[in-house]
Amino acid sequence: MTVVEVPQWRGSGSRTAERLREGARLLADMVEGARRVCVDVDDDSLVTTASRVRTALAEARDGLLITAGGDCGVELEPVAAARRRYGDRLVVVWFDAHGDLNTPDSSSSGAYHGMVLRALTGDGPEGLVPEVPLDPGRIVLAGVRDLDPPEAAFVAAKGIRRLEVVDAAPLVEAIATAAAGGSADGDAVVYVHIDFDVLDPEVFRSVGCPTPGGLHPERLLSLVEAIAERFDVVGVGLMEYEPARDEDRELLSGLVAGVVDACARR
Repeated sequence: MTVVEVPQWRGSGSRTAERLREGARLLADMVEGARRVCVDVDDDSLVTTASRVRTALAEARDGLLITAGGDCGVELEPVAAARRRYGDRLVVVWFDAHGDLNTPDSSSSGAYHGMVLRALTGDGPEGLVPEVPLDPGRIVLAGVRDLDPPEAAFVAAKGIRRLEVVDAAPLVEAIATAAAGGSADGDAVVYVHIDFDVLDPEVFRSVGCPTPGGLHPERLLSLVEAIAERFDVVGVGLMEYEPARDEDRELLSGLVAGVVDACARR
């Protein structure tokens, strides 16, 4: 098992830089027993940072890959690497309050962390799209409850599966249905992306974009466990932790340990 620490922040704007850098370090600290690789981030170039992440991933050992960000833009290279390796067997489960499905033209902020999932499908800024795009039909949005109108239109047009209220059985079924488009269900593998703003801000507040109506930590862990019981999880992304409260750090430490244990066990 390898944890790749990427303290990237430029996709989110300088206001949150130090908190995201510290969050990436703390998240990597929470992954016990793993080989650790820290990527040197180029604050002036997301393209350069992406190249460095790609190099780090090529050097990672076999086994579960954990990526600790940073903002969600970090996910470009880990998901792209999984896509290259597993082809149409791969399904990406996106635990997030937001879809991250904007383009440079539709984004009101211009922040890449709100474009990265769309970029993974092949539609994004120059130098920040994968060579082999991800089929939108192999994406499952889980807990996503704040979509911009252009994002909602893309989800509808591409038939992306979206579960705003997430229960284990429908989630596993959605993954199996997404996988059936490219491989037998039993051959499917899953990349699990977790932006911690998927959690309910009444319970966990250490994120930059808290959004009401999120998951409780116990529910998130149970959902990841349900995925890992049915499918091989080949990668986990842990993103957008902005340390603010000691109680949030304690909560997150137990949650991360549970997620990693569930995904590595199989």
